[in-house]
Amino acid sequence: MKKGKLLILDLLFLFILVAIDQFTKKIAVIKLKDQPAFNIIDGVLEFNYLENKGAAFGMLQNQKVFFVFVAVVFLGVIVFVLFRAPAEKKYTRLHILLVMIAAGAIGNMIDRLRLDYVVDFIYFVLINFPIFNVADIYVTVATAILIIQVLFVYKENDFNFLSFNQKKFRELK
Repeated sequence: MKKGKLLILDLLFLFILVAIDQFTKKIAVIKLKDQPAFNIIDGVLEFNYLENKGAAFGMLQNQKVFFVFVAVVFLGVIVFVLFRAPAEKKYTRLHILLVMIAAGAIGNMIDRLRLDYVVDFIYFVLINFPIFNVADIYVTVATAILIIQVLFVYKENDFNFLSFNQKKFRELK
């Protein structure tokens, strides 16, 4: 697949994932705000509306500028890697995972910029896990899989495309 086509697919996938995240948050606001929790599986899973002004586990409350800055930096790194990654089949998973992480960051950044908080609504009662949203799922699942990929699937020289030494990079092609 050509590089330009791959990047267009990345962008399309990104828009779809962000749209799903924003749609689920809109439904949560409409159906759950100012309402009691909605049980999905009694004692295990429920939808419970929360306006989160912090990060995971409620840390760093009211640090909007910090969160937006961190998101922009991460998005910059992701864009850099996606543009530098060769258009080879073995990097397809890398593209998918990085786009998922970017979509999660963008989805939550939209909330922070528009509302000054992130809409969270998924709650695992059974383990008393902090309330989260679809964007958080993208970031968490994709990051976990990416770590596994980097540790056990990709080889050391599979990331030479990130080298700033262009002569060395051209020799690897």
